[in-house]
Amino acid sequence: MDLIRICTFTERGRELAKRIEERANGFMFSYREDEPLQDFLAESFAMRVPVLFIGACGIAVRMIAPFVKDKLTDSAVLVADEAGQYVIPILSGHVGGANALAKRLADAMSAQAVITTATDVNGLFSADVFAEKNGLLIVNREGIAEVSAKLLREGRITVSVSPEIEFDENEVPKELTLISYPPTEYADLVISREEVPAVLRLAPRPYVVGIGCRKGMSAEVILAQVNASLSDCGLSERKNEICAFASIDLKAAEPGLLRAAAEHGVKLYTYSAKELSDMEGSFSFSAFVEQVTGVSNVCERAAMFHAGEGAELVKEKLAENGVTVAVARRKDRIVTWET
Repeated sequence: MDLIRICTFTERGRELAKRIEERANGFMFSYREDEPLQDFLAESFAMRVPVLFIGACGIAVRMIAPFVKDKLTDSAVLVADEAGQYVIPILSGHVGGANALAKRLADAMSAQAVITTATDVNGLFSADVFAEKNGLLIVNREGIAEVSAKLLREGRITVSVSPEIEFDENEVPKELTLISYPPTEYADLVISREEVPAVLRLAPRPYVVGIGCRKGMSAEVILAQVNASLSDCGLSERKNEICAFASIDLKAAEPGLLRAAAEHGVKLYTYSAKELSDMEGSFSFSAFVEQVTGVSNVCERAAMFHAGEGAELVKEKLAENGVTVAVARRKDRIVTWET
């Protein structure tokens, strides 16, 4: 479930927002009410939540300017015109997911997504989107621009993948040339935990933190419980190996949980009670949690669900102060090459 915060300025804009909510599946929408726009945006960026403006691009650009800091952590920002003809991603198109969100919303609205990112419009591999989709750590961020520039200039880059990482060679995009590991020559892209010289190196992040919490729980309390769980399983000094927080979709708009994920440098992914209930395996059971959420355990099941096939639970539920946390380790695998 993807949360999008919507900002409108006119009655026509509000009507379009309601139509989007009725037609777009897989989203949860929240709206700016009476709070000042700057406060609404400050909170959105602090939680790393996508924002959709319905109105003029100029207004959106001026309003978000004070909050724009880093392409790898900024919120996705999109603009739709009041007539519902176009959806335009204007910030964080790749890592933040604004380009993908624009396409999904445009499809739901029968509108046109206006994508301007060079690799996208040329149909080329995007290294930062690839890293985000596969939960990989971008080790040297300056390499993103260099790899993209070479793709645009020459149409190909070389890629070397550590043998510990599973992937299907038949799915590798045509513009990527696989070379041996470790590479005998300087590679454009290396996917490995080892410090292999490359224009851009991406490293696996194998751990997923599953979280359940009471409504209104603060980010500070949630992070304290997360840190306690990481300490218990020896990950206190390896926080950059955490690829995601995961929970139930009832918590998709929980401010403290979203802010905790953002402060930890990851995104929050949420899943339905049915998806979590259908998970096979042995998990802790709580009749109270099942009554409230529809699933007997949130944190362990959410961690394992996001971690995917072949995952293992490395830290069972730790419960304290209204927060439950579990940690799963996923297999080192490239899930998709699509960007």
